Amino acid sequence: MEVGPFRFLEPSFLWLLYGLPVLLLLWIWQCARRRSAARHYLAGRTVPVRERFAMIGDLWRWLCVTVAIALTVLALARPQSVVSVVHTTGADIIILLDGSASMRAQDVQPDRWQRAIRWIRTFAEMLSWREDHVALGLFAHYAAPQLRLTKDPNALFFFLDHLGTESPFRLDIDTTWDTNLEAGIYWGLRLLDKSDELYGSSANARAFVVLTDGQAWSGDVGTSLELTTKREIPIYVVGVGTLGGATIPEPAWPGGVVPSWAEGGPVRSSLDRRSLQDIAQAGLGRYFELDREPDRAVALRIIRDVRSRSASGARENPIDLYWHFLLGTAAALGLALTFTKERPQLWWQAITVLGALLLLVSLT
Repeated sequence: MEVGPFRFLEPSFLWLLYGLPVLLLLWIWQCARRRSAARHYLAGRTVPVRERFAMIGDLWRWLCVTVAIALTVLALARPQSVVSVVHTTGADIIILLDGSASMRAQDVQPDRWQRAIRWIRTFAEMLSWREDHVALGLFAHYAAPQLRLTKDPNALFFFLDHLGTESPFRLDIDTTWDTNLEAGIYWGLRLLDKSDELYGSSANARAFVVLTDGQAWSGDVGTSLELTTKREIPIYVVGVGTLGGATIPEPAWPGGVVPSWAEGGPVRSSLDRRSLQDIAQAGLGRYFELDREPDRAVALRIIRDVRSRSASGARENPIDLYWHFLLGTAAALGLALTFTKERPQLWWQAITVLGALLLLVSLT
């Protein structure tokens, strides 16, 4: 039951308030009788000193008791104040970092890999980390999850510290020379599903942030993009590298023997801007490129865009008020005791107050 800004959880007690007007009328009638008796007494009594009588006298006590009864009834009805709080959800962001051989090219300093790690640090510093969750995964020919969705920035920075020098995918392994974004996106979707299974569905907006140079796509990226678009999860692509490109460093081959798959000399890698723009467009996201604008500006634009997709609105926040009414009851009963003159009345009234308080405590 709602009355103005208040809500009562136990409105069945409110019918007791109908007796208050009767009590107030009785109190007013007693006040009128007292004033009439005082005037009659003064008119029929002659004394050398003018007598004065209190206008209401100890009837104040019964007014305080009436107020205490009203407050008690309201407390039993369990009043609440409903406050509307604007609630904005955070973001669940899956960071996918290309760890293929081409990320070792040094057309950006010190190389593409370390440049991407530096941007991720900036991105993490721009997050609020109150409602935001971040996961980190690497991919080359296959995906290598590093960090599940977490609100702990220290966990992310721990992995960045240990990945800061070079990619964990070794150059002398064939699969490192391949880029398969499909595997990374598939891992990210499975991680989101597992998070929902363990913690329930999240109201946070979700997005992928992919850092890559776009070299040698081999996975069926279109299949993964269809899955993300159906679930309304945008993909923001951050290009790392330059159009001029650079040569990928040759590994130290074990025994000095170059395997057949690596024959043909040094490989030159350049930023495949067109393919990355197509992926961002098909993934309902946006394309950015490092060193075309400040890192903080890129990070802030992505964070703002993801949060703009979050569900926000007013949420009711109920506040229990019955303890305030009980405190008012105790104050009214205590004030009533101050108007009690006779000792016997004082004792039985104190016992009544104590019993009433014990009853209230047991009921609440």
